[in-house]
Amino acid sequence: MAEANSIPSESHYGSFLSTLKSRIHSAQFKALRAVNKELIALYWDLGKLIEERQIADGWGKGVVEKLSRDLRAEFGEKSGYSVRNLWYMRIFYREYKDMPILQPLAAELAWTKNTLILDRCQNAQEREFYLRATARFGWTRRVLDHQIDGKTFEKYLLNQTSFDTALSKAVASQAKLAVKDHYTFAFLELAEAHEERELEAALLGKVRNFLLEMGPHYTFVGNQYRLTVGGSDFFIDLLLYHRVLKSLIAIELKVGEFQPEYKGKMDFYLFALNEQVKVDGENDAIGIIVCKSKNRTVVEYALKTTTMPIGVSTYGTSSRLPEAYRKLLPTEQEIAERLKDWHLPDTEC
Repeated sequence: MAEANSIPSESHYGSFLSTLKSRIHSAQFKALRAVNKELIALYWDLGKLIEERQIADGWGKGVVEKLSRDLRAEFGEKSGYSVRNLWYMRIFYREYKDMPILQPLAAELAWTKNTLILDRCQNAQEREFYLRATARFGWTRRVLDHQIDGKTFEKYLLNQTSFDTALSKAVASQAKLAVKDHYTFAFLELAEAHEERELEAALLGKVRNFLLEMGPHYTFVGNQYRLTVGGSDFFIDLLLYHRVLKSLIAIELKVGEFQPEYKGKMDFYLFALNEQVKVDGENDAIGIIVCKSKNRTVVEYALKTTTMPIGVSTYGTSSRLPEAYRKLLPTEQEIAERLKDWHLPDTEC
């Protein structure tokens, strides 16, 4: 039997301390999540009461200003009852009262993220996408703002990849969000006509902007990354790493239209990366072929014959999203089908 005053070994104590920290963090997270849900429920109720009273009694906007003054006098200036926030509560209730799917999704997010989605998203399905994606992938408010700026909703719905057949279902959904259908390189000072080496050099010159456009969780590994196979050297234009996917991301840059043979070359690169570069604990490498343009039918046919996870994207040097995007968007029913499998895990608010 151990003595009452004996000191545990460093490794034994370290393991015990790690267990305690994990339990504390878990309890704190659950408490914060519960508090957040209560706060969102309170804001819903306040918005409902304000909306109903304005309709029933014909109160104008002046009553919200008076409510704000009186509530702040009772609960403090920083209690969250500013005029602006009370209007947000009313809009929150009004926009979601007939959308039972959205109400529990909103409760998973902090109020500041909810107001951002209310402000910047124009329809229920776009809001559902950002509500689900933010909760599922733990986007901060800053990342959420960037994703909305980058038209991730449209680009997710339209991206062309082989992920559904080449990756597990859990990894495929995250990978689809990590690969856009169209990248905007408006930060590059390039002439409309340029060569692949010029595009690569320009991206490397502004690598921070490039990684921001690629999306969250990307890190830079190298350019003209060398692979030696059978005594010959082969070079990947850009090699990135995605911290959430735990995958190497091989990128090939093409300044013209997508050609089917590009897929075969990427198959080769991915196989070599998996055999030679991937380390224990990482998932298989993913490839992105970034072209100036593409024929969507040609891409569809090309990807049917691959067993590797490959996405084919386009890029532009203008901040405007191609007009064809709106015409290509799936039907509301198809969008709903794509979103319904996004179950919400335990993520941060």
